[in-house]
Amino acid sequence: MKSILAILLFISVPFFAEAQFGKILDKAKEQVGIGEDDISGGLKEALEKGAGRASETLSIEDGFYKSVYKITLPEEAQRVVKQLSGMPGFRNLEEDLVERINRAAELAANKAKPIFVDAIKAMSIRDATHILMGEDDAATQYLHRNTHDRLFAEFLPVIQSALDEVNAIELWESATTAYNRIPMVRKVETRLDDHVTRKALEGLFDLVAVEELKIRTDVSARTSSRLREVFAKQDKK
Repeated sequence: MKSILAILLFISVPFFAEAQFGKILDKAKEQVGIGEDDISGGLKEALEKGAGRASETLSIEDGFYKSVYKITLPEEAQRVVKQLSGMPGFRNLEEDLVERINRAAELAANKAKPIFVDAIKAMSIRDATHILMGEDDAATQYLHRNTHDRLFAEFLPVIQSALDEVNAIELWESATTAYNRIPMVRKVETRLDDHVTRKALEGLFDLVAVEELKIRTDVSARTSSRLREVFAKQDKK
């Protein structure tokens, strides 16, 4: 009897999952009033616009440095700065380092758009429907799940190269060398590239979420007839 029940359960789980998805899709069609291909196409168009704007916004000069996404120094680096701030040659250490790591993040941000586009193109009708009828950041969550690791791998060498290009690595190495010579201090080997990459991605996904919310809630952000059609009745979900 137990084996029969197990087989029935095994068979019924995917059936109920498909049935549940069917209900969501039917609800979306009913509320939006258009076909599933249009739902998928409209959502993909919205995501490409939002993700593209996010990466472009952060990639311009001061996109990170003079925005709410400004990257600050890691805790260990702040300890170094505090200790060296009174020493000749290091009086503007924190300001110089913060500007340079943000410039590095701005140089890397352009890498995001094609990676986002690849993930969006791979989105299934099931994904699109769940996102359309989901939470206000459902698309951002989808992109985070499907692009974060690849973005990190793509960003890291760019950040490393950019940090070198803006002389942040040289400045940091000279600072940590001077700091580590101070008697009784705990030695520091903070990796700026890892810290800047993680913080740059946090800022990027935060801005993608802002863009997603804008398209979901601001009619003026729906800049094509398909976007207006897809999201008009989504407003009533």
